[in-house]
Amino acid sequence: MKLSLVTSNKHKLDEYRHGLERLGIEVELLRADCEEIQTDTLQEVVRSCIDQLKSEGHRNFMLDDSGLFVPSLNGFPGVYSAYVMDTIGCQGMLRLIDGLDREARFECCVGVCSDELGEFSVTGVAPGHIIYEERGVGGFGYDPIFVPEGEERTFAQMDMLSKNQHSHRGKAMVLLAAEIKRRMGDRK
Repeated sequence: MKLSLVTSNKHKLDEYRHGLERLGIEVELLRADCEEIQTDTLQEVVRSCIDQLKSEGHRNFMLDDSGLFVPSLNGFPGVYSAYVMDTIGCQGMLRLIDGLDREARFECCVGVCSDELGEFSVTGVAPGHIIYEERGVGGFGYDPIFVPEGEERTFAQMDMLSKNQHSHRGKAMVLLAAEIKRRMGDRK
């Protein structure tokens, strides 16, 4: 089975290929844009993008939206995480949270639109905290400043296998794989 991933991020494409290959799902790149609505939840953003892409004639695709949610900042940056990263980066986030509680979580909502599997979404969550300085060179985005629960390394210090075991996207892919497997079984 083939599913196209809507992204411009090569790291995401690699993570999805790695996460879904064991199910025999080939992940291709789909270069398409959707206008992200201004809302409070990743699930609403994903649903809106699926509807937009379907209306443009796209089929058999998946997409995700991820965010860093910091309770001491009332959930900010949340759905605005990419914009905040592009605007102030990791150093700006470290300044923003200075003196506040550093608890944080990453969330990843994956939406699928498939002729064979139907439409659905799953959300993976990775609780953790923001450290005081950047560490590591791998990954992307906030990876150098986020340490997942039960770990001492940042996402940027982990290899892909370790990161997928702890990350919001890795956890979303586990849920995604389970739901795909269930839906494939329902077709028999």
